[in-house]
Amino acid sequence: MGKIKTAMTYGYSKQDFAKFKKYAWLMLLSFGFTYMFFYNGRQNINLVMDLMKEEFGSSAGAIGVVTSALFWCYAFGQLINGRLGAFFGYKRFMMFGVFASAVLNVAISFQHNIYVIAVLWGLNGFCQSMVWANGVGVLNKWWPKEKRGFASGLATAFSGVAQVVTYLTILLCLELNPEWGWRAGFRYPMIPMVLMLVAFALFFKEKPEDIGLKPFEEEDKALAARDEVLSQEIVRKGYLYPYKVLFSEPKVIVFCLISAIAGIGRYGLLTWVPSYFMDEMNLSVKEGIFSSILLPAGQACAMFVFPFITDKVFKGKREPMLILASVVTFLGMVTFPFITSQTPASIMLFVVGVSGMVTGVIWAIAGDMGGRALSSTVVGVLDWAVYMGAAIQASIFGFVKDAFGWPAIFVTIGCLYIIMLVLTLVARNMKMKKL
Repeated sequence: MGKIKTAMTYGYSKQDFAKFKKYAWLMLLSFGFTYMFFYNGRQNINLVMDLMKEEFGSSAGAIGVVTSALFWCYAFGQLINGRLGAFFGYKRFMMFGVFASAVLNVAISFQHNIYVIAVLWGLNGFCQSMVWANGVGVLNKWWPKEKRGFASGLATAFSGVAQVVTYLTILLCLELNPEWGWRAGFRYPMIPMVLMLVAFALFFKEKPEDIGLKPFEEEDKALAARDEVLSQEIVRKGYLYPYKVLFSEPKVIVFCLISAIAGIGRYGLLTWVPSYFMDEMNLSVKEGIFSSILLPAGQACAMFVFPFITDKVFKGKREPMLILASVVTFLGMVTFPFITSQTPASIMLFVVGVSGMVTGVIWAIAGDMGGRALSSTVVGVLDWAVYMGAAIQASIFGFVKDAFGWPAIFVTIGCLYIIMLVLTLVARNMKMKKL
């Protein structure tokens, strides 16, 4: 019994472990709640696209290209911001990203030129990319490997809930100031986003050393030794060394492809489903948003369900969850276009929202692959791939819809999840060569 107790305190005395555990939770919750409102400055455009399209006289394809500006800039921002956060200081870097995103959203609300909006929306994407990878990188400094699935899953659950919060916030904004039209979605939602920075500033701590504690000790001594060697190598070989290591790992490349498909699935639905309800079922903007809300609700639910299944049912193995999710999402997507009634369609959205939201599993895998030394960079690389997928769908799916109709979007997403299944089967037998 004494041995188990010592192992579970990760090298701390009983008193220090209580302090460590308290601040680990404060870090996770302050990050989660801040990120929950951060989506107000990112998902808002999806819910007012039809209003923008009407004012500017644009096609679905043209508005899709505008929305894709955020995804392209977010994707490449993620590729570098995990390392930049480590260089400038995670907390300071993240706070700047939140504040700058709010300013850019408000600036967009005063624009009358679609091209200017596209440029500002792209800049907003880069600022939005300053937060997630760095937050997950800090998370891995507070949560050991056997707790990482839970912690990363809960953090991602906040991003799922964030989408529900954004949907409700935009509905409220349109109700408060209908005369503002789409511009309301870029003003009021920024208020809670900025206010959350106060709690973030007070409670978010980058590492145990900030509260007078030493770094925790992994129960897996081999893993701890690997982290120490990698940390020394990064210091010795410089800024670009982690990218050289990661992009030479075949398993990382495969998970980049899996992540890209996850991005197409998640953001393809979030981007186009509200417009689908308005166009195909002749609902109003408010009715379309309300009918679509079960999609992000399902995505939020997935982040509570998936960590439990991976940790308890699959005993820490992540790949079986990806396989199961791929099959269910494929079946849901090829069925969805044939559902012509609003209520059953919304219920199916909840199902595919749960099954398709596999990024929580991906972030746990990123933590496993990168450890404390490289976790923020691995997350940044995989999130780059997620948003490359998101950018591709936003750039293309509008034109796909214009050319082939709505079913083509959903069937395409379903088929991509079968490719994800195949890639997962390949990845589960691959070993990391340099990590």
